[in-house]
Amino acid sequence: MIKKNFQYKNIIQTKHFKKKVLKKISKNFNNVFKNTIDDINHPNKALNSLSENFKFNYKVKDLKKFKKFKTIALIGMGGSILGAEAIFNFLKKKIKKKIYFFDNLESDKLIEFKKHENLNKVLFIIISKSGSTIETLINSFLLNILKKNSENVILISEKKNNYLFSLSRKLNLFYVEHNRFTGGRFSIFSEVGSVPAYLMGLNLSKLRSQTLKFLNGKKKIFLKSSTIKLASLINSKKINNLILLCYSPELEKFLFWCQQLIAESLGKKGKGFLPLISKVPKDHHSLLQLYIDGPSDKLFYIFSLEKKSKQKIYINKFLDKNNFLNKKTLDRVQYAQKEALKKVFKKKNIPFREFKIKKINEETLSELFSYFILETVLIGRLIKVNPFDQPAVEQVKIFTKELLN
Repeated sequence: MIKKNFQYKNIIQTKHFKKKVLKKISKNFNNVFKNTIDDINHPNKALNSLSENFKFNYKVKDLKKFKKFKTIALIGMGGSILGAEAIFNFLKKKIKKKIYFFDNLESDKLIEFKKHENLNKVLFIIISKSGSTIETLINSFLLNILKKNSENVILISEKKNNYLFSLSRKLNLFYVEHNRFTGGRFSIFSEVGSVPAYLMGLNLSKLRSQTLKFLNGKKKIFLKSSTIKLASLINSKKINNLILLCYSPELEKFLFWCQQLIAESLGKKGKGFLPLISKVPKDHHSLLQLYIDGPSDKLFYIFSLEKKSKQKIYINKFLDKNNFLNKKTLDRVQYAQKEALKKVFKKKNIPFREFKIKKINEETLSELFSYFILETVLIGRLIKVNPFDQPAVEQVKIFTKELLN
């Protein structure tokens, strides 16, 4: 394991690979890697937001007037909001503001929000790349916040003929242009993630500081090994399900971000993993039997956060004080549960990867976000699917509009 912001390790046994497939994919890696580096350095490519030279479509000084708001509500769908929610959930203790996320159609949630908050004192950040996302528009209209000259609304969308851009002009609302080359699920380092992060009070430089860490040295070696193995697994079609085991609540929203990234980028041409988030140790008591003894069609990612708990468990005086739980901390128990699961996985030759988070800070998130973006893009190109489009989703959107007309 390589130590720093987080540790990572692959335990994927050789029996899960076909040598011919592995060899063929390995030959293509260098070319695919070079194309990905070129994309990072090209201003008109989706990955350019990882570059040190990436330019935001706004000036930080123009956002300073919004820092006075102590309550922020983000309205968006998918990649427009999942990254910001992951940032908030991971760094919640560092953020001194109240943050709401509206990422679905839930009328009761809107009603409760309006009951408990003075909407004039809430900063609303409304994000949609297309500027016409149905759910985003519905939530904004139901909240009735799009009014002329409103000083508590920020709109982020592409600068073209769409609802949000048109509203920004007609109502004189603060507008930030969404980079048109950056798709939602790859937008965390662009305006989509940086505007909310800045207004949460976080350090943007630190949040972008590790985006290129996996392009050199030992980290590149791990990235190369991982992408080749994962692409081989997808092509073999023996493993279809990807179970993201979450041993820390701070990482749950990050895994939802990962879920979309992996599913939408790789789920094409009959290929891909079905990524599912599993909260553990809770799911040890509901799904673990299937995980261990069910069909051998699953790959597991184990995510945990190293933290020291001072709170100890003290066994009641009427019970045996030599009980194995006595004077154990909560993190010690969770560690034992995780290590026990890994031991069983190894014994049964169940493939898994482990990501152990060492520090809670912006730099760690920078490294996590960028690693999974790079890994996913490289895998997509190695299995010969376009990781940047989502043709099936677009078809559903078209049919939805036809049914509503």
